[in-house]
Amino acid sequence: MLLYPIQFAHIITLTSFHLPSNIQVISLNIYTTQSNKPLHSHDMAAPHDTVADVYGPGTYTDRDFKPVPQETERIFRMIASETPGFTKDETLLSKVKFEGEEYPVIPGPIKAISVASALHAMTGVLADEILAIRGHASQERSITVNTTHVGFWLGSIALAYVGGEDVLTLISQKKLGALYPDFEQGWNDTPLKYRTTALYPTKNPEVWYSLHGSLDNAATLKSLGVDLAQPLKSNEEAYEFLSSVTQKMSPEELEFHNIRNGLCGSICFTPEAWNTSNMGQSLARHPLVNVKAQPQAVPTPPVSFPPLNPSDKRPLAGIKVVEMTRVIAGPQIGTILAAYGADVIRISPPHLRDINVLQLTLNAGKRTIGIDLRKKEDHEILLNLVKDADVFIQGFRQGKMAKYGLGVDDLLQMAAKRERGIVYVSENCYGPDGYYAERAGWQQIADAAAGSAYVTGRSLNLPNNEAVLPSLPISDMTTGLLGAVDAMLALKRRATEGGSYVTHAALTAVNTYALKPEVGLYPRDVVEKTAQKFQFGEMRGAHHVLDLLVTVWEGWNRVFGGSYLKENSGWYQSFEKSAFQGQRLSILKPVVQLSDSDCTPAWKTPSVPYCASEKTATKFL
Repeated sequence: MLLYPIQFAHIITLTSFHLPSNIQVISLNIYTTQSNKPLHSHDMAAPHDTVADVYGPGTYTDRDFKPVPQETERIFRMIASETPGFTKDETLLSKVKFEGEEYPVIPGPIKAISVASALHAMTGVLADEILAIRGHASQERSITVNTTHVGFWLGSIALAYVGGEDVLTLISQKKLGALYPDFEQGWNDTPLKYRTTALYPTKNPEVWYSLHGSLDNAATLKSLGVDLAQPLKSNEEAYEFLSSVTQKMSPEELEFHNIRNGLCGSICFTPEAWNTSNMGQSLARHPLVNVKAQPQAVPTPPVSFPPLNPSDKRPLAGIKVVEMTRVIAGPQIGTILAAYGADVIRISPPHLRDINVLQLTLNAGKRTIGIDLRKKEDHEILLNLVKDADVFIQGFRQGKMAKYGLGVDDLLQMAAKRERGIVYVSENCYGPDGYYAERAGWQQIADAAAGSAYVTGRSLNLPNNEAVLPSLPISDMTTGLLGAVDAMLALKRRATEGGSYVTHAALTAVNTYALKPEVGLYPRDVVEKTAQKFQFGEMRGAHHVLDLLVTVWEGWNRVFGGSYLKENSGWYQSFEKSAFQGQRLSILKPVVQLSDSDCTPAWKTPSVPYCASEKTATKFL
């Protein structure tokens, strides 16, 4: 029996994971007679027709398949209707056009492409509104989102070319190491370290656990009593060895172990277990796009956007952003804002690990500097940058920034003194509150906690409820996109209403939303048709998200290698010279395309390595 945790005074008690059958029947009785969809005031006229529990407890699967662009239109309208402060003006919403392949291009039943496409469309609508505020309104301007492009975007950290060679080929030939500084510092340099992050069997044969080494795998291994010098020669051998360790512990024991040692991890819950837990219920109290005005702060007047520069008519041109993030989700926020024209300065702690290959894509359009907040002079440099910023993005644990005078209250006081509101964007795993809000987490943790890994495993018909990660860094990428929607909506509200805004984007939130009955999952025949088309390789709980990304890329290459994925296909933005040995860099171009080409998102500069600029010389443009 799988258990889920509920906190009381920092002590976790346990209660039954699977609800009794009579409770499940009662749950079904509150759905409409036409479908298994809960009744809500905004959508009672058009219930979404689903079947319950196809992929396990708390799952809702569509009875009928609709082409991806058509289904995305429905989900876009739904998210827009649910989002406080987002326009409900049909004139603006109808500017959005979705196009793309009829069937999904990624494995599994989760409509990750449609959810992400809907959020991309929301950035397009906000861009159109901001352009109107800045005196560049156009009734004819259209907003196009290609859902197939969004599928590739979810794996775009691997869709780059350097000097005409694709990134995965360069990785296989071990050529990338010479292109950029090494921030990984041996993070995954042995099979044992690499397999520290995976989904593992436990003493309970039907319950899996997401073990995660973060960027310090040695700490996780040592806590489990594992000798790092184990002579394990392959990833498979390392996984079998670590499985022998985890299978001696119950999922609850693994959870307690990680909490006690301050480590990441999560039981692979069903969606039902997550939604009925205190964690899931805390998150459910917030809208997906979570932007909150701060009426308790000293009032500040509306802040006009800078006059549009004739040489840069992108919607966010002149907006100043300080980004203090790591890995994927947080940096993706700044990357999207940079494509829309913002001046983004990314702060990287030079003493902390990060993932090397991400330097190629997630620093597009940015400048980067190294700041060590333990040093007084560095701290002052950062504070001076923030004092001039419109947006501050942070992706560290809750409360961490307050130690350095960069917490929400600190920046609200700063905004009051300068009489100009600020937008404070936070990104984390579990959400803005609830008893896990301060706990560290990663994409894989969120996928396990919210039920996505359980659902993916069930869709693959694996035995013993084997959980499998969704095939790409989906929740990382989508959380970054969610943070960009948050920031743009807050900036629009700051310009029209005044004040400061606090926003939050959580990895578990995007997972949870994609599993809602109102969204629905793809039927098994659709999942099988997609798998057959691309001939995707084996996907198992043992596989790291990077393994799965390669598996998906290989499937894409089989089908689209001669079209979409070619460097000159029109799907890439190229820079003839880059900071990576001066070679041409091509990365997947921004998703949203505005019919007004002068305003459409694009990066003005290529990606640069972490900490590339002299910090003493870095100022906003």
